[in-house]
Amino acid sequence: MPIHMDHIVLNVNDDDKMMLFYTEVMKFTPERLQEYRSGKVPFPSVRINTDTIIDLFPKALWSQGRNDDKGHTNLNHFCIDLDKPDWDRLCQRLRTKSIPIEQGPINRWGAHGTGISIYFCDPENNLIEARYYEQGSNQKPCLLDS
Repeated sequence: MPIHMDHIVLNVNDDDKMMLFYTEVMKFTPERLQEYRSGKVPFPSVRINTDTIIDLFPKALWSQGRNDDKGHTNLNHFCIDLDKPDWDRLCQRLRTKSIPIEQGPINRWGAHGTGISIYFCDPENNLIEARYYEQGSNQKPCLLDS
């Protein structure tokens, strides 16, 4: 039985700042943003791909689906996988926007074997891993250059 990730939920303090990060830096597509801003839906989302979204929960929803209000404490990180050219473009946007790399580029194992990953944070300190898979890659990683 195939299983696919449907969505991730991030608890956010500043929904505008987070929406800008995920749409401008990560280049994800906003979903339900106008409906959220007009009060028709309780939260906006950003689309990673045709199968997966990230819901951006404002503080009023932080305890939804849980028995407490721990907020950010249970998410360690999430990982997106891109092709090499898109990974390079993301690296350039991070560099241009002075978003620091926490770790990497480094080889890490994931759903499709070993890939090259970088780790960085969104504006509310959620750790994101971005990786690409490439057999026998000996290319110089993008963010250690400067």
